[in-house]
Order: sequence, then C-alpha cells, then structure tokens
Amino acid sequence: MPPIISVSNLSKTYGSGFKALDNINLEIRRGEIFALLGPNGAGKTTLISIICGIANLSRGSVTVGGYDINKDYRGARSLIGLVPQELHTDAFESVWATVSFSRGLFGKPKNPAHIEKVLKDLSLWDKKDAKIVTLSGGMKRRVMIAKALSHEPQILFLDEPTAGVDVELRKGMWEVMRTLQASGVTIILTTHYIEEAEEMADRIGVINKGEIVLVEDKAGLMQKLGKKQLKLHLQSKIDAIPAALAPYNLELSDQGRQLIYNYDTQGERTGITSLLGDLRDAGIRFNDLDTSQSSLEDIFVSLVRAP
Repeated sequence: MPPIISVSNLSKTYGSGFKALDNINLEIRRGEIFALLGPNGAGKTTLISIICGIANLSRGSVTVGGYDINKDYRGARSLIGLVPQELHTDAFESVWATVSFSRGLFGKPKNPAHIEKVLKDLSLWDKKDAKIVTLSGGMKRRVMIAKALSHEPQILFLDEPTAGVDVELRKGMWEVMRTLQASGVTIILTTHYIEEAEEMADRIGVINKGEIVLVEDKAGLMQKLGKKQLKLHLQSKIDAIPAALAPYNLELSDQGRQLIYNYDTQGERTGITSLLGDLRDAGIRFNDLDTSQSSLEDIFVSLVRAP
C-alpha cells in the first residue's frame, strides 16, 4: 500500500539564510499514529506547516494522498485536519457554531449529524451552546480537534495536542486518538511528552537541527537502542571495583553499596552469568538485584545529544 504522505528531499531555507529543514525524506503509512519528536527549534512545526500547505518549501516535494501539495493544493489540503499548537478560535462564538463554520470553509455541505458525532466523541456535546471564552484550556483544545475533524479528513496533524492539559484530560485525549485511528484516520503528532509517544505511537521519528535522525517502529526502536541495566545491592560497602571485573565496565554507586552493569539487549549473551561468577570469585556478595530497561526518554535524550 502506498504511503498516505510522502516527503522527498525537502529543504526549507529562510531569507535570512537560516536552514530550518535539510533534505528531509519521510513516509507516513495510512492508518498509523506517527510521533515526531525533537527539541525546541528542531523543525517539527516547520515540517508540519509545509506538509499542510501553510509554509512554502525551498526544495523537494510533498504528496498527500497522491496529491502534490504545490500542484494540487486543494486536493491535498482537503484530506488534512490540523490542530495547531496555539489556540486560535473566536472566543465569543458557540462551540457548535465554530465547528460548523470550519466545515463550511472546506466547501462541505452542512451535516449536523457529523458535527454532533464529533462533539460527542470529544465529550463536548454538553458544551455545544457554550461560548468558547467560558471553556477551560483542555476543553478549548478539544474544540480545536473538533474543528480539524469537521470536514472528515483522512489525516489529522496534532501539534503538541496535550500542551497545558492536565494528566486526566491528557489520557482522555489519548483515548480519542485511538478511536480516531480505529475509524481509519492517520494521525501525526508532535509532542514534548515522551510518555505520550511511548503510549500512543506505532512509529517514532526523531528530528534534530532540521534533519531526521531516525524513523523506527516503536518496538524496534526500544529493542535496538534500549539498554538494560542490572543493579546489584551489595552486602558490604566497597571502595573500588576490583581490577578483575574491569571487562564488565561496572559503575559503583550509592557510596559503594551498589554496582551497576549495563548490557545490550541485542547481544547473543548478556554476560550476567559470568559476571555473577566473577563477583563470587572476587568475594563480593549482594543482597538483592533488579533490572530496568531504557525508557523512550533515555533513548531520545541520547539521540539529540549525539554529535
């Protein structure tokens, strides 16, 4: 199946000479949730703006559902719903009116049943007659999603969708995203909340300094780049790691009461068995041990810090 979005050799250079994006190549699969991660200024919003036809590219091409974003802007844009990072809506309109108006902007005929469904799916139905100005920040963000869904798009872009939203509402919005995906909507989200990407995404892309660092299935990324850590809680404090244990690159922590061993989950052997034997031979005893695996946040930080 061809990708629903294809970005080829995309670059964006501003008049000042600043290169915001450099030779971006990216394909988004139909029906997936794709998370785009990157530090502030990495180029996330610029990339989304170009795909959505809000900003112009300097070089390369973008197709959305087979439509070239430059040659057939209307065809491409009709497939896209965009929820920007900033909240922009008429504060004194009702929820119903502002969502219905957004549908009309795309030339779609009135469809009260669809607007009703969108508002109910987003838990906004009881607020349909409320003025936007009276809503909480979380509800206003839901209205922005409702506006983006008003014209029945196949693709939904969410730029920092849960920024400023409390934990309970954030998890509620995750459920909304899953429901949308189940209905066939492709979702691309940028987020600062690593847990959001870890919870929601099928695939993850990391962008840094205008370049795509990697694109990987979430499970594959965790397996490929995730490291496991073994912590040994020692019976007695030690002042230094014996020379015989140097090959294991152990770390001494907790003021000499804990040894930490990092190992590769992809390796044929973890080395744990031989480590435990060598610890015994060195006269080092431990009371307990536990293991942990790198989180997506650990992996992300290591990627964006890499030279």
